[in-house]
Amino acid sequence: MKKRKLGSQGLEASALGLGCMGMSDFYGSRNDEESLKVLDRAIELGITFWDTADMYGPYTNEELVGKALKKHRQKVTLATKFGIVRDPNDPSKRGINGRPEYVRSSVEGSLKRLGTDTIDLYYLHRKDPEVPIEETVGAMGQLVKEGKVKGIGLSEVSPQTLRKAHAEFPVSAVQTEYSLWSREPEDGMLQTCQELGIAFVAYSPLGRGFLTGQFRKFEDLAPDDYRRFSPRFQGENFQKNLDLVKKLEELAEEKGCKASQLALAWVMAQGDYIFPIPGTKRVSYLEENAGAQNVILTKADLAVIDAIAPKGVASGLRYSEESMKAVNA
Repeated sequence: MKKRKLGSQGLEASALGLGCMGMSDFYGSRNDEESLKVLDRAIELGITFWDTADMYGPYTNEELVGKALKKHRQKVTLATKFGIVRDPNDPSKRGINGRPEYVRSSVEGSLKRLGTDTIDLYYLHRKDPEVPIEETVGAMGQLVKEGKVKGIGLSEVSPQTLRKAHAEFPVSAVQTEYSLWSREPEDGMLQTCQELGIAFVAYSPLGRGFLTGQFRKFEDLAPDDYRRFSPRFQGENFQKNLDLVKKLEELAEEKGCKASQLALAWVMAQGDYIFPIPGTKRVSYLEENAGAQNVILTKADLAVIDAIAPKGVASGLRYSEESMKAVNA
């Protein structure tokens, strides 16, 4: 797996990363033993850019990743996040906290759970509307100066917020949803990242699994899978989005690959500063995702994909209306 420069502060990461959230939360039942096998296999495949957050679980995903890091820490570019606050007794309750003192207490908790003395990339998960971004980022920058963190990142911010933050302290990466059915970053964020020398990390590059073609009906989602409450997986939206997947599957068949590999190859083809981090908790899907690096897309292929999945093609919001208030902030 090729490594790429991750921002302009000296970090490097594998061109394809691994989102670990679903191993512990949101996507149905968890199986830590199987997830640890996925993490071990990721090392073998060269997928060494791992992404977690303190709110996944909450806390349990960092602890799981920490177990795998005991034997792999030197090989992994480790990213985690803070800022979304959940109540372990009622994980449905949540808030956002970007206060400098919370930055400090959060990093100490993450370092302990991950079993490491340094985090490679530390993100603010969502911007706190009550705290100027310069204050939060200033506190994050102090962690870099102390050696607790190597680089800082932001998630789901606007280009304007990114510029303010980067002026306060150099930002290494921005993480935002980006895929064939979520192309909003093309409206300014990708251009801003290129201009400022900031990496762009694409989460949910497979449309929360929808672009893999594994979901044919709403009932394919486990009863405790949070995607049942996602607008794009509901009602008429489900069928409209499935029609898009079928077109991608036809093109993938022509290319001799899977729809998931086509979707990931498309993201990687948008620029070498872009890092997709698909999540999985199964070794077979991880291996399938790794195959995306071997899919070569021609200009003609990209034009066909653009015609199939132009900006705004997906039916339904990315999140609930309430959650959408915290993105592009």
